[in-house]
Amino acid sequence: MESGYIIQPEKWHNHASCIVQLPNSDLLACWYHGSGEREADDVIIEGSRFSAETNQWSKRFLMADAENYPDCNPCMFIDSANKLWLVYVTILANEWHTALLRYRTSVDFDKPLSPIWNWSDVLHTTPSDSFITDVLDTDYSTFFCFNDEADSKWMTEYFKKQNNLVNNKLFRRLGWMPRCRAVVLSDNRIILPLYSDGFDFSIMLISDNNGVQWHTSKPIVSPGGVQPSVVERKNGDLAAYLRNNGPAPHSIMRTMSYDRGESWSIPEYIDLPNPGAGIEAICLKNGVWAMVYNDTDRSRHRLAIAVSTDEGDNWELCKYIENDDNNEVKGSYSYPSIIQTADNKIWITYTHQIPAVGNTIKWVRFEKDQIC
Repeated sequence: MESGYIIQPEKWHNHASCIVQLPNSDLLACWYHGSGEREADDVIIEGSRFSAETNQWSKRFLMADAENYPDCNPCMFIDSANKLWLVYVTILANEWHTALLRYRTSVDFDKPLSPIWNWSDVLHTTPSDSFITDVLDTDYSTFFCFNDEADSKWMTEYFKKQNNLVNNKLFRRLGWMPRCRAVVLSDNRIILPLYSDGFDFSIMLISDNNGVQWHTSKPIVSPGGVQPSVVERKNGDLAAYLRNNGPAPHSIMRTMSYDRGESWSIPEYIDLPNPGAGIEAICLKNGVWAMVYNDTDRSRHRLAIAVSTDEGDNWELCKYIENDDNNEVKGSYSYPSIIQTADNKIWITYTHQIPAVGNTIKWVRFEKDQIC
């Protein structure tokens, strides 16, 4: 395993990275940077390019900035027409539920440093007419044993929040944020996973014409199931793995789609811990699935890779990228992004924070046979 920092550790907040490989074999990483998160109006989207020629990361550069507003949660993908997308949110009023979903696209990104953005716009998220009934008719009893007083209280408040918010048209259309990258399916359909901290659940934005038009899936309603990462099976079915922001059990959730992402099953807990932190899963070229996640149920001081040889039904913990179990000072390692490049290497970027040292985006690189 090789590793290093994209930028040197600093006092500034650097978080939520995403990495893609460009057609010329360069890598492009982005993250958000500033003095805080949604509450800090100086937050911007930054990037860096790893040159396939020099094998070095470039100096950081600006990717997006709505002046005097926080810009957060960037993700990138390349569509079937070789167009690069940067999707992110601008926070209108320093609360996550006021997030405005935005995007920039580029077809001129082979030059050094930042891509040249050819188009920028708002990416409107308009839930379907059935959204209200889809939410209110969800059977939450499948998620919890109500014998636990704390869980029962959490669920009561959750029900109350949904009932109060679901009829608010503006609230339904704002607050949707990306985290994991969009997936371009085998038929070139784009699935862009989104989630709402206001509703505390997720939805998919779908395009069948490379982003000219978009529509939403049915909501993936679960208490605290957010930031889905989507993987396509060989038969076309989709699995999405969700961060768990709800009460116990502190495990990753999985939901399935059998209609190309239009609707999703009720999420179920799987046997991988989750402390309420971001995850990402991909299918490798050999058909093995790989997931990067925090292998704890309470904190972010361990970051691990697990693999599945049966398309996500079962997972095996393989390797720790970070493990501070025996360290007196424990760091925080979170929000991973993972890709497999054309030369079959596996690259991961993630937020790396150690008290008194600083905050940065770290990268690691494996040969494909080094994961397990």
